Parts: sequence; C-alpha cells; structure tokens
Amino acid sequence: MSFVEAIAKRIEFPLLLAAIVIAGGLFGFIEMMDVARDNEPHALDSTILLAFRQAGNPSIPIGPSWFAEAVRDLTALGSASVLIFITAATIIYLLITARRGPALFVFLAVAGGQVLSSLLKLGVDRPRPDLVTHLAEVHTLSFPSGHAMLSAVTYLTLGALAARVAPRRAVKVYLLGIALLATFLVGASRVYLGVHWPSDVLAGWCAGASWAMLCWLVAQWFLRRRRADDAGQT
Repeated sequence: MSFVEAIAKRIEFPLLLAAIVIAGGLFGFIEMMDVARDNEPHALDSTILLAFRQAGNPSIPIGPSWFAEAVRDLTALGSASVLIFITAATIIYLLITARRGPALFVFLAVAGGQVLSSLLKLGVDRPRPDLVTHLAEVHTLSFPSGHAMLSAVTYLTLGALAARVAPRRAVKVYLLGIALLATFLVGASRVYLGVHWPSDVLAGWCAGASWAMLCWLVAQWFLRRRRADDAGQT
C-alpha cells in the first residue's frame, strides 16, 4: 500500500468532503468580495437582478401577484426571528433530552455565525441594489447577505445534526436535502425581492456553508477525542 493510499484510508469521506466545502467556500467568498468592492455593479449581477423584473419596468417583479407574496413568506425563513425561534426550540429539546453536547454545538454554531455575519458586513461597505425597487424592508449593508449566510449556518447545522442520528441513508439524504433546499430558497428570494445583488447571496452561502462545516469538523474532533479518552479508561 502506497503512502497516499494509506492516508486516504485513514481519512473518512465525510471529513474530506467537509474540508473541500470549507476551502471552496472561502475561495468563493473571496472572489465575491472582489466583485462587491468594485465601484460599478458587476454586469452579471445586474443581468440576473433585472431578469426577475418585467422588461422596461424594474419596479414590477415577474410572475403573478400571489407569487411575490409567497416569496416574501419564503424569505422569512432566513429572518433573525424565525432562525432564533428554530434554534431556541432545538436547543431546549436537546437539553430536555439530556443532550447537552449537541445543544452547546448548535448554540455556538448559530451564535458564532451571527457574529461572523455582522463582522463581515462591516468589512465591505456595499450599499443595497438601486437598480430595482425593493420589495421588502432592509436596514443593513448589502454584502454578504445575512439571510443567505445565517440560513446556511442554521439549516445546514441542524440538518447535519439530524442526519447524524437518522436510522437510514435515505433519511439522512432527505434531511440534508431539505436543509439545502431551505438555504437555496431563502437566498434566491433575496434576489427576487431586489434587496441583494446575486453576488451578495453567493457570498453568504459560501461563508455560511464554510462556517457550518468548520463547526461540524470541530465537533467531530471533540467527539473522537472523547471516545478515545473513554476507551483509554476502560
């Protein structure tokens, strides 16, 4: 067995995948940060944003009136109040069932993601898009999208936690798929509503996924260390 094969055998695929996600997310975020710092909006940003509006009238979104209302409902899945409620409910459930470790993991991952999102917004002073009319109220800076980033952090963290205890592979795939779908819908809704440039959303996804995977890797390290200590005591 070669050295490379020996290393590959010792590295589990989920750990390798998480490392790839972190590296790819950091690279994508840096690329989007360069776009956000340009004085003029990126052409692709503008093209995608206008694609969601009626030709010649950037104040009216495409689709029927009920669809715009549905998108507003979907974007609420990434709001601070909804994410705090979901996170708090999960943590309380874990504490009631005497799972203090997972409860602490969820709290640190989501709270840390919130702090990181706020710091990243201060790093790039990018205003909100003025190319189209905003269909939702916004009060903070544009880059990165807080909704996209925090939904990625929260839903991917909870999805990974739920998938870990799922009994079958199909259930694990379903849970992670729901987490990814919720994250995608929240980010896409921010572009449809005209409150974020597409690059803001992509940067939020990259940062959120990287943070969620980093927290997962740290949790796995602590879990392995605890198991090793328990095994050494027996």
